[in-house]
Amino acid sequence: KPEFWSVDPYARIYPISFGYKMPMTMLGSQVAQVLESKNAKFPAGSHVVAYTGWRDVAVVDPDAIYDTYGKGHSALPKVAPAFKLPEGVSRSLLLGTLGMPGNTAYFGLLELCNPKKGETVVVSGAAGAVGTLVGQIAKLKGCRVVGIAGGEEKCQHLVNELGFDAAVDYKKGNVKTAVRRAAPKGVDCYFDNVGGDISNGVIMNMNMYGRIAVCGAITGYNDTKPVLYPALQPIMVAFQLKMEGFLVWRWMHQGRWDEGLEQMTKWVEEGKVKNRETVIEGFENLPTAFIKMLEGKNTGKMIVKA
Repeated sequence: KPEFWSVDPYARIYPISFGYKMPMTMLGSQVAQVLESKNAKFPAGSHVVAYTGWRDVAVVDPDAIYDTYGKGHSALPKVAPAFKLPEGVSRSLLLGTLGMPGNTAYFGLLELCNPKKGETVVVSGAAGAVGTLVGQIAKLKGCRVVGIAGGEEKCQHLVNELGFDAAVDYKKGNVKTAVRRAAPKGVDCYFDNVGGDISNGVIMNMNMYGRIAVCGAITGYNDTKPVLYPALQPIMVAFQLKMEGFLVWRWMHQGRWDEGLEQMTKWVEEGKVKNRETVIEGFENLPTAFIKMLEGKNTGKMIVKA
């Protein structure tokens, strides 16, 4: 039985991109307590992380494949025992900093962007579940960090509470110019959560041999017709840029999942990574929470509490 549910941007685009059959149970993960069990690996009273979707109770065969998992390289994980948390840490973090979003930030930034001390890192969607962590990890690696978010309150949170060096409010106008001001030495690494015009504005400020990790493109998830953007190839050739998209499950298939969680846990325990959640209560409010998240009305991880 769930204690917390997660709502994430991937649940908006996966059914469209990866051929899920309709009608379907809405995708999503949960932290749940085992009520009854016939499997020694999952004793009654223990906790699990399960991608069983929007359900308020679930009967799960750990070896089965369910409609909420999907198939192939994009398949969501099977039910697993909850990662061991430090004392006093809320299990909701298993859906955020110490879960999939945490590993998305950790591996996506460090493996694909490979930021070096003194470089400038820009992250879009910076006030969201992944973006807040990307910026903090980049700071731990000695980088100058610029976050892009919507609204003054979010920008102030990034700088004053999370230690970003600068924040750009994309709602105020020209992102390209604002990024140039915030990153006068250019951009070495860009962690892209949003795509669209915002990303074009950042990429136009990239330095030679810049690296771009493409995590998401949330600005286009609700588009009903194709949108045209300037071609990226000329600037990628001229500045010899490297751009790579990724799904975080790559590192699960490589057997490295716990590596990221252990490091993120260590940083949380040491007070080097801060957590922020937007919490909505009640199973019946999952649709509301999901829509608010897609509208950018959350700061940090959007969680629904049972």
